[in-house]
Amino acid sequence: MSAVSTLETLLKKLTTFYGPLPVPPRDPFTLFVWEVLSVHSTPFKRDAALAALKRNRALTPDAMARVPQKKLEESVGLAGPYNEQRLRALRTGVDIFRRAPRLPDIIRGPMVPARRALKGLPQMGEGGAYRMLLFAADHPVLPVDAKVSRVARRLGFGDQQGNFTKTARSVRESVAKQLPGSPDAYRRVFLYLSHHGGATCTEGDPHCAVCPLFEDCPEGQKRK
Repeated sequence: MSAVSTLETLLKKLTTFYGPLPVPPRDPFTLFVWEVLSVHSTPFKRDAALAALKRNRALTPDAMARVPQKKLEESVGLAGPYNEQRLRALRTGVDIFRRAPRLPDIIRGPMVPARRALKGLPQMGEGGAYRMLLFAADHPVLPVDAKVSRVARRLGFGDQQGNFTKTARSVRESVAKQLPGSPDAYRRVFLYLSHHGGATCTEGDPHCAVCPLFEDCPEGQKRK
């Protein structure tokens, strides 16, 4: 079996097992807000906070700058604790987007200026920057968070390196060899590997007994 068909087989099994998965926002500012609300939250709480901001028409930089502070605090508070940190990050992001109205165009352009333009955004990190490049800017890149890294390496894609940045690079290089160069292909890999890492292929106690990839997984076979 070829490497390409191996990865495609794994993704088909995950798609059958989980069904369609929600996709992060495609608008750059909304995706930034989504990232901020995601930290130390759950998908349910994050989505409730995002929906409240949408009801308050606060999902553009100018609109969020104008929304009454109480409404902003109440909406963001639905994401859970660390409300002040989230509000501070959002205020910083609003200022950056308003000072750089061409930011959405820049991140859709060449990769080096795109990555540089995202460096000032708070609470993004490397994973958030890659998600922005993939989902909001259509760059064919793979965001590698802890869940993606864990699942990919257990399946034989990439190796553990001296630090997470190098490990993430190893995973990206291994996966990239098996993907067409389309953003949609990379989005699909990220969504299903990340979801699988949170729902089934957990860190300390993976649920191998119910995993749809068990027979294909070198790590799972070791745990028999």
